[in-house]
Amino acid sequence: MLLSTTPSLEGSSIKSYLGVVTGDAILGANIFRDLFAGIRDIIGGRAAAYEEELRKAKDIALEEMQAEARKLSANAIVGVDLDYETLSASTAGNMLMVSASGTAVVVEPS
Repeated sequence: MLLSTTPSLEGSSIKSYLGVVTGDAILGANIFRDLFAGIRDIIGGRAAAYEEELRKAKDIALEEMQAEARKLSANAIVGVDLDYETLSASTAGNMLMVSASGTAVVVEPS
């Protein structure tokens, strides 16, 4: 499946637009990761645990979006947009949310 953040694909023509497709992922970051990320924020450096969780969430959201596009018989998604959010719940700790959206299309080489 071709994914593009642009509204078209160079060298291909869009034959049909099948509609908007989305994928979402919400992952919890456990208390130990939160604690170590907080320490890193104070002393500097990268929060590798958060980076890994964010990568996982992005991959899940993109996979879900592609699965939805396949159900529509699409072979590409254009206008892909990724949104990232941190959700806080006082008792549950922080949650990472990634939403992916785009337009499912059928493309053919020009």
